[in-house]
Amino acid sequence: MFPSIRRALAVIALSILHLVRPTVAFIGVIARDFNALTRKVTAHHILLPKSDEVALSLKQSIRNRVNPPKGSDKEPIYIVDAFSAAAERYSRDEETAVRGGLLGTLAPQGYCRAKELDAACFQVPLGEVCGPIESDYGYHLLLVTERTNCPKLDGQNTRISRALDESVLLEGSDIQESRQVGMILFQQVGFWLGASFAGGIVAELAAKASDIIPTLP
Repeated sequence: MFPSIRRALAVIALSILHLVRPTVAFIGVIARDFNALTRKVTAHHILLPKSDEVALSLKQSIRNRVNPPKGSDKEPIYIVDAFSAAAERYSRDEETAVRGGLLGTLAPQGYCRAKELDAACFQVPLGEVCGPIESDYGYHLLLVTERTNCPKLDGQNTRISRALDESVLLEGSDIQESRQVGMILFQQVGFWLGASFAGGIVAELAAKASDIIPTLP
């Protein structure tokens, strides 16, 4: 009797594993798609001629406005203000220069025409002037001020603080942008509902396979 029970349990276990494996893989696909759909950045750039000397000189100039050298009579300003002022004055991208080099909110492999710049937006430290980054258009200086659902890559002088209204402030910047918490929460709830539904289907199929509940005609 006991060997037959053990064999029956082994068959049930194998049946469940057979049913669960593709479901787990499917949930993994859903999770990856969810992360891809909600991964976003807010970025500014300055387009310059292909000259290391020009790009590095402007990069240092922006840094000096944020952290003036000893003995300077200039007051420090926020990095996004220094970067925006430089973009308005020096950027060759006329479309973004008028708004301080703001590219806007970007999704991976989405709206940015320069693939090198698109990739860098999701890789460079947050809140630091990065570059020069070379593309077919020229050299870019890049400043990423916000990331949503991305790995934490904060710059050394950057700290994220959460306000009571669920907005996120990048300290060192006077720009405060909503994290769209409601939208993210809605997407997360939808994801977990889908995962729970898939888990329920697996449980029902496993039960039917072991004759715990009658099979529907």
